Amino acid sequence: MRLHALIAAAALAVATPVWATAPMGDDGLHKPDWLRDTFKDMSEDLAEANDEGKRMLVIFEQRGCIYCKKMHEEVFPDPDIAALLNDRYFVVQMNLFGDVEVTDFDGTTLTEKEMARRWGVMFTPTMMFMPESAPADGTAAQAAVATMPGAFGTGTTHSLLTWILEKGYESDEHFQKYLARKLQEGQ
Repeated sequence: MRLHALIAAAALAVATPVWATAPMGDDGLHKPDWLRDTFKDMSEDLAEANDEGKRMLVIFEQRGCIYCKKMHEEVFPDPDIAALLNDRYFVVQMNLFGDVEVTDFDGTTLTEKEMARRWGVMFTPTMMFMPESAPADGTAAQAAVATMPGAFGTGTTHSLLTWILEKGYESDEHFQKYLARKLQEGQ
């Protein structure tokens, strides 16, 4: 009987994709390999992202966030999404209630939690996609080409990451229309 249980377990393991969950940091947030450990200076981070030919993404999370957990355990590990995040994005993580200093594009320095208030972030996860060039003045929230609060499935997340890379925000096709078209096309 034990042999049958081992065979069944092995078959289930082969049939079910196993994605490694990112380790947790001391702040209680997931720390996947694609996250960048920076000084959280928006202008410097954007310049570094541009030097690498990547798009800058700021993601706000918080300890104990069930939606953040879903993204890190079910969505971000998807091979296509992980590849996009690794290869095409420069991702900076912010803690909604954190005390690490952040310097905004206009030079204002506040803690992560104060910057979240300044930028109007009140839900986790929230993804803010930065422009390719630094704004002359203003905040990251004003400069962001798109802001997406909430947790979404792999299809929506992949489409969002692709829409940003394709500069869909510069077109007349709103993300919701883009997503509907992609779903209709079976992508």
